[in-house]
Amino acid sequence: MNLKKVITKDSILFDIQAETKPGVIEELVDFLVATGKVTDRATVLQAVLDREAKMSTGMQNGIAIPHGKTDAVSELLIAIAIKKGGVDFDAMDGQPCTIFIITLSPEHRAGPHIQFLAEISKLLGNETLREKLVAAGSADEVLNLLTT
Repeated sequence: MNLKKVITKDSILFDIQAETKPGVIEELVDFLVATGKVTDRATVLQAVLDREAKMSTGMQNGIAIPHGKTDAVSELLIAIAIKKGGVDFDAMDGQPCTIFIITLSPEHRAGPHIQFLAEISKLLGNETLREKLVAAGSADEVLNLLTT
């Protein structure tokens, strides 16, 4: 998967305002709803919250990847947000998360979702890149770091 085609300036929410895990999820969902590609906000929000209730998507190294499958979207949608101070996301390592990547995909189309997660996980395995993302001063800088 070519991340340059999936990650655009319009998919980056720079300096998210939420201070709680549910708040982060809601702010990311609202950001995706604003794209006009989500047909039902409540369904999408519930899909992501239900998935989160099963097991936290707070990974480690400051990364959280909340996601949901729903027919309220017709294609893979992603948004990336940075929160410099971090938010407790029940991460595996117990540390606050500063990089949030939400993915929404249609109920019966796992391929693009899995490909994206594999690519972004490989990319974010780089500690220097993670530090630069959190220190970034703009959405343009975040985009450049993720796509060059």
